[in-house]
Amino acid sequence: MASLLISVQFHDGSYHGSGEWPPSPARFFQALVAGAARGATLPGPMAESLRWLEGLAPPEIAAPPALAGRGYKTFVPNNDLDAVGGDPARVGEVRTGKIIRPRFFDPATSLVYAWTFEPGADADQHAQVICEIADRLYQLGRGVDMAWAKGEILAERETNARLRQHGRISWHPSEHSSGEALSSPHPGSLASLVARFEKTRGRFKRVGEGKKSRLLFSQAPKPSFRQVPYNSPAVFLLYDIVKFGAERSGAFAPQALARIVALTETIRDRAAERLKKALPNSAPVIDRVFIARDATEADKARRIRITPLPSIGHAKTQRSVRRVLVTVPPDCPIAAEDIAWAFSGLALDFDPKTGEVPEGGAELVPSEERTMLAHYGIGDVAPARLWRSVTPVALSERAARRRIDPRRMREEAKGATERLREHAAAEAALRQALRHAGIDTPLQAIRVQREPFEAKGERAEAFAPGTRFAKERLWHVELAFTKPVPGPLLIGDGRYLGLGLMAPDRRGEGAFAFAIIGGLTAEDHLALTRALRRAVMSRVQAKIGERKELPAFFTGHAADGAPSRLGGHEHLAFVSDAPRKRLLIVAPHLLERRQASKGERENLQLLDEALDGFYELRAGAAGRLALAPGTFDLSDDPLFAASSSWESLTPYRVTRHAKLNDAAAALEADLLAECRRAGLPRPRIEVIKTSAKSGAGLFGLARLIFHSATGGPILLGRDRHFGGGLFAAAKFPHSAG
Repeated sequence: MASLLISVQFHDGSYHGSGEWPPSPARFFQALVAGAARGATLPGPMAESLRWLEGLAPPEIAAPPALAGRGYKTFVPNNDLDAVGGDPARVGEVRTGKIIRPRFFDPATSLVYAWTFEPGADADQHAQVICEIADRLYQLGRGVDMAWAKGEILAERETNARLRQHGRISWHPSEHSSGEALSSPHPGSLASLVARFEKTRGRFKRVGEGKKSRLLFSQAPKPSFRQVPYNSPAVFLLYDIVKFGAERSGAFAPQALARIVALTETIRDRAAERLKKALPNSAPVIDRVFIARDATEADKARRIRITPLPSIGHAKTQRSVRRVLVTVPPDCPIAAEDIAWAFSGLALDFDPKTGEVPEGGAELVPSEERTMLAHYGIGDVAPARLWRSVTPVALSERAARRRIDPRRMREEAKGATERLREHAAAEAALRQALRHAGIDTPLQAIRVQREPFEAKGERAEAFAPGTRFAKERLWHVELAFTKPVPGPLLIGDGRYLGLGLMAPDRRGEGAFAFAIIGGLTAEDHLALTRALRRAVMSRVQAKIGERKELPAFFTGHAADGAPSRLGGHEHLAFVSDAPRKRLLIVAPHLLERRQASKGERENLQLLDEALDGFYELRAGAAGRLALAPGTFDLSDDPLFAASSSWESLTPYRVTRHAKLNDAAAALEADLLAECRRAGLPRPRIEVIKTSAKSGAGLFGLARLIFHSATGGPILLGRDRHFGGGLFAAAKFPHSAG
């Protein structure tokens, strides 16, 4: 593959174009067309090459970091001459104000567009013509944005190096994800520009004769471009905290979790001091980027973030800090390479008089192991709905708990009303904290507490000593979003000091819950689950289109309509949880206690989109149900929480009748085989009740007793995909049906 790379140099280091930064590919394409045209004529060979260019995939962009200036208003004529009888001489009466907000950047750093194309005689010729057109470019943006350009044809490797050149921010087109939408040319864009030019030349037309003649204005058609999301990801720099001089042996120097604020401040201040010595002329910028000293509102999004990462990922892992993540935003005014140098080899302990590092001191070295970032939702991992705090969130003063004098614990004890009021204030402050962190995804549920969510964690108040955050302001939180949110996720007033660090909780991913808030007339679990299955298939079918075949993941049937016999339970299960008045949809990987396959993850994403707005279920005699999205508390949910004893919530139906004389023994043998197929530990089984029905076979109720606590969900038997054979943890109240 080859690349057509065009570098644009601005004369004044300012850009006054409306809206986006960087200038969109469509805006640049229009500038090329304007440079190629000679009056009303667009030379044929150049027109052919421009048509070739519009047919290429959207380009990559590398832009200099830009700072938004203060906006000002200018008055220009609007296109409403009809209001003054179509008389151009009265245009001053219909002027309108337009806000212009310029962007400023280093004029020595060029703006670069790079298109990739397949080499060939025709393609090479077109690319060469585009380079000639680039030589004719004279402005980009408004009339005051004078610029010139240079085109080159390069190999792909050389192009990548140029795009990532020191001091530029890369923007990548991302057709299938979110990002800043930029207009880009596509086949037909040039023709639409030509048509607009012709219509603009004739937009004033005189109609009538004599004294009745008047000018008629007609609006020219807008040009045709497509919207393409562009992403400019942050740079993540990861460092290990190791014993001084032990970078080769990999001996970690773990730091205490509760001292994470002091650790962050130490790393921040020493890295900033080191960088200021190397770049003395940039000291004010370094202070703004590292410490927010004399920072303006525009500097907030340009600050680096230093986040010590506690070790997580396993219940028995000690929650000490062994690594540090430095996040460099895409528009940071200091190059990521310079910031990386400032942290690499940074000593955390040294004698200020001698500058020597004491024995047992620690330093930062670039990490070669980045897989642990997935535990925090960073990297090539799916976004998550459920997030839990690893370090507590520092909320505003209004969310502070009332302090109790330790000597008067009994006299000043809080009642239920006061605790509810404190939790409500914390939840309101959390919503505000999410807005400040730039997260606008709505929440389904919030849970706040002082205790950590993991056994090896620290209580919220343990992080307060030696910081500016009172312990009453610190809360551990659990956030359930309506849609998956990507990581990393840091919220609250201490998010630049290591507090408010969240980690995704994926244990319940693949299960969807809906609370029944009204309309239930009969608790028939089979009627409800069959209606739920039909509704899900209908909504997914509408999502993918009526002509496309619905995957077996949703139907449980092969293409010929026969039941799927792939050797496992590779389709959804539908559950009615009567005691809690809710309906559940459970993915097969949860039932079989394994990781979801790539195809299953894609189908779950489709299901998630299809269930958006699912608020009503018509279940025949069972009623017309009003639904609301629900959430799981996996540590306290009777269908998911770990327990050593599980009891039937719905009857278990055997998969194969063992033909034993004793019905209880037959049910026990079948249930034991099903536990083995589902990947469950071998339980001791106590049969509570057995029944038999013509055409339905043998079914009954049982109790499963495991040697150690085992997590759910547990759905077993022939009817498992319609909620049969559902077990609940015995420590929770329920009634078997």
